[in-house]
Amino acid sequence: MTRSLAVIAALAIWTIGNAEARPVSYEGGWTVIEETDRQSTSAWVHYTLTPTFSLGWRSEWDRRQDFVFNGPQATYLVNRWFGENYQANIYVFGGAGVATGVAENDAGSRAAAFVGVLADWETRRWFASYRARLFEAGGVDSSTFHAARFGFAPYEGDTGDLHTWLMVEIDHRPDNPDPVGVTPLVRFFKGSALLELGWSVTDDQPLANFTYRF
Repeated sequence: MTRSLAVIAALAIWTIGNAEARPVSYEGGWTVIEETDRQSTSAWVHYTLTPTFSLGWRSEWDRRQDFVFNGPQATYLVNRWFGENYQANIYVFGGAGVATGVAENDAGSRAAAFVGVLADWETRRWFASYRARLFEAGGVDSSTFHAARFGFAPYEGDTGDLHTWLMVEIDHRPDNPDPVGVTPLVRFFKGSALLELGWSVTDDQPLANFTYRF
């Protein structure tokens, strides 16, 4: 019994420490997310209505294909697993709105929609994730995206400490001149804030992600 209580307590502490990175937060919580990768920059604000469902607004600028998307996004936690020393999650997400061509993209504005899946597995020392998205906006853009991450923590911090992860992201964008991208990055999080900084060695573009939960 004592051992079981210790495992539960450790998992609770660990989950609180890693919750900032989740697309579904705690019930009643707001989350603000900014993401910049080798192709696009986005801002996403969501509210968690239930422990398994969040709803928010997404704005995204695709710098390579020259379009801007605006619309709501919903995310659903399909399942969550707890082991003695690991946690794993599967999410599905989707959204719909308007995509508008900018700069050299003269396609105008079209109805747009996307669907995707996110899965992750982690211990206090190791991390792995997979993400995929299908985006369709008529003559503005039609694309698929896959990305996998692998990382490790050089030290194990306690609740309230600054946590650090060293990671590498490998993404596949079939329509790009360089379809496979490699981006080393470092993740920091403390309390309700998460920051990721990296650089794509494939096409010399930055990665900068920030998440804050309140």
